[in-house]
Amino acid sequence: MDVPRSQHPASAKPARSVLPQEPGLRRLQPAVDAPLAPKPTGYGLPCAKCHLYYPGNLDACPICHSPERVAPVVSTLPPPTQPAPEPIPDTEILEQEREEFLRQFKSQLFAAHSEVVNAPAPICTMGDHQSGEPQAAEVCKPCYDHLQDRLDVCEAALHMDLNEAAQIIYDAVWADPSDPSKTYSNAASALLTELRKRSGISSLLGPFQTLSH
Repeated sequence: MDVPRSQHPASAKPARSVLPQEPGLRRLQPAVDAPLAPKPTGYGLPCAKCHLYYPGNLDACPICHSPERVAPVVSTLPPPTQPAPEPIPDTEILEQEREEFLRQFKSQLFAAHSEVVNAPAPICTMGDHQSGEPQAAEVCKPCYDHLQDRLDVCEAALHMDLNEAAQIIYDAVWADPSDPSKTYSNAASALLTELRKRSGISSLLGPFQTLSH
């Protein structure tokens, strides 16, 4: 015996199996494509009226609604020009200029030399020793200063103190009392030796003896 089977129409869809939904779980919804962000537009030239910089995709200024922008400034520099070549001077002209320069230089040199030769003699710095008209100097200034220093030393040696001179004579007299006839000679020799030592003069002067200074 055949069991009759239930016939389903061809157009009928198969039944979907319904799964029980567990608590705490959410069904994943299909991701919806997010709209793309608009591409940023750069700024164009400023407004010709209010000088505001506004985006380049706008047709008019959003402040004063002026559609005009500042025109770009194009520098119009002239093309560089080559300098004109300098003309080559003539050799004869150069030679004449050279001769003229040498002539003027020699005349100025001769004039300066004549001024030096004809210049008046220098005036002595020692005003209290002038004897009328000035004369040419025979001793240079460094040598004069050196001699003046030596003279100052000798003059200082002559200004010996009286007590110092007496002490020198006393020491010379009592240094050798064996011969009373040489007492004055020893005293004078000791005093002169001390003066020469203080003034820087050697005690023995001869043809081959030089001064200590």
